[in-house]
Amino acid sequence: MWTAYGTWLPNDPRGSGSKEIASPLLAELGELHFGRKSSQPPFHEVRDFYKRAEPLLNFPVVRFDQAQIETIAAAFADAILERRYTCYACAILSDHVHIVIRKHRDRAESMIARLQEASRLRLSSEGLSPPNHPVWTSGGWKSFLDSPAAVSAAVRYVEKNPQKAGLGAQKWQFVRPYDGWTFRKRIK
Repeated sequence: MWTAYGTWLPNDPRGSGSKEIASPLLAELGELHFGRKSSQPPFHEVRDFYKRAEPLLNFPVVRFDQAQIETIAAAFADAILERRYTCYACAILSDHVHIVIRKHRDRAESMIARLQEASRLRLSSEGLSPPNHPVWTSGGWKSFLDSPAAVSAAVRYVEKNPQKAGLGAQKWQFVRPYDGWTFRKRIK
């Protein structure tokens, strides 16, 4: 999972995956909390934090429209095909992405970086994002799933995410049904 630029800052009141706040101006808005807080703040507190933070950012906050979401999906499809990733689920929302990809020779960090760069370049080349504007936060959150039940639960969560955001179901051509891989018995 990763977020669009400016939509989840290091000192977000909900917590974050960041270990430092690079901007002194942003640091004044609140303390860093590594990881998601177990007790989540009320919505108005998060909204107020971002009202104060947005004017301090170097670029405008990124929120994707449907054309940008489809462009991101096309870039993901090309990168997934090129690198031969197996994707079991993908949700591209207005401010973040959830994706479930099978273990691969590329490390998780490399896969995230490749997908982020491919989509940034595609958005820019199609005139849907300025070339010098960051599209994504750097990196992302990754979880390693260790059972078929965990993978299946993650797939269900990702598939339901667009509907919870009011976007309706998303069906991407690069997504394959989960097949129980690596947990099934090997045939000799």
